[in-house]
Amino acid sequence: MDIQASTILVAGSVNMDLTIRCPRIPMPGETILGSALVESPGGKGANQAVAAARLGGRVAMIGCLGVDAYGRALRSKLIADYVSVEYLIDRGDRSGVAFIEVGEDGENSIVVVPGANALVEPADVEAALAAAPQARLLLLQLEIPLGTVEAAARLGHARGLTVLLDPAPAQTLPDALLANVDVLLPNQHEAALLAGMPAGSLDQAIAAARRLLARGPRTVLVKLGSRGVLLADSSGVQHIPGHRVHAMDTTAAGDCLAGALAVALEEGMPLPSAVAFANLAAALSTTRPGAQESMPSRGEVEPLLQL
Repeated sequence: MDIQASTILVAGSVNMDLTIRCPRIPMPGETILGSALVESPGGKGANQAVAAARLGGRVAMIGCLGVDAYGRALRSKLIADYVSVEYLIDRGDRSGVAFIEVGEDGENSIVVVPGANALVEPADVEAALAAAPQARLLLLQLEIPLGTVEAAARLGHARGLTVLLDPAPAQTLPDALLANVDVLLPNQHEAALLAGMPAGSLDQAIAAARRLLARGPRTVLVKLGSRGVLLADSSGVQHIPGHRVHAMDTTAAGDCLAGALAVALEEGMPLPSAVAFANLAAALSTTRPGAQESMPSRGEVEPLLQL
């Protein structure tokens, strides 16, 4: 895939995931025995890029890798999924790593060591935007420096791209950043932090989404886990229920939703239809283990939309 043909740009993290299977997530100070350790490609940015590419998007990845074995493996994996890596730059000694604990109920706990992801610069995004004349959508997260995310959103917005922001890992964000965001994609914890109010119940999430809209983004999509998603924009608030599936591993389900939504919006789907498409893709991703390995294909998602 050549970046000149890419319509979806993803600026963000690329990690190697070290996933530990265990009976449950341990409590602080507790030691338990795990059943397996698996190394697999991950990082919120790369996960979203792969999700979008598998669903038919023409995707380019913008980011940094370390000059190490993990970096070579991560680059090869993105190429295998037809993601452009022309602006995935070797910079620094160590690639990013994520340590993931997954319990038998599918829930997870994650610690990320950024490595080369901390070295992504605004100039990297600016150069990629200049090289991608067909780009229509920019997808961002918070596993690269916040200053780079702010610059990317500003540059993308100025060029007329649709800017999506997955505000994870959770942190406070300036209004100037949110003003350049078209679709904000927080989970309930992130929505609560950004809105400065609880978002645990459906009613609380609705109130938090409305408060977030007042901070600048055109649309807020609150991820509710197994309960689906909450869509809020100037026309009102809509709850799209979750799908009943046997969840094996929720790792990267939110990333799948973001990548799928990017594809649907880039293809011109109406917003409610795009959210329904993304919601289903995310549910399917929880039925198999891993991050990028769990991302469904277009052929798996579309037939189920008719049911």
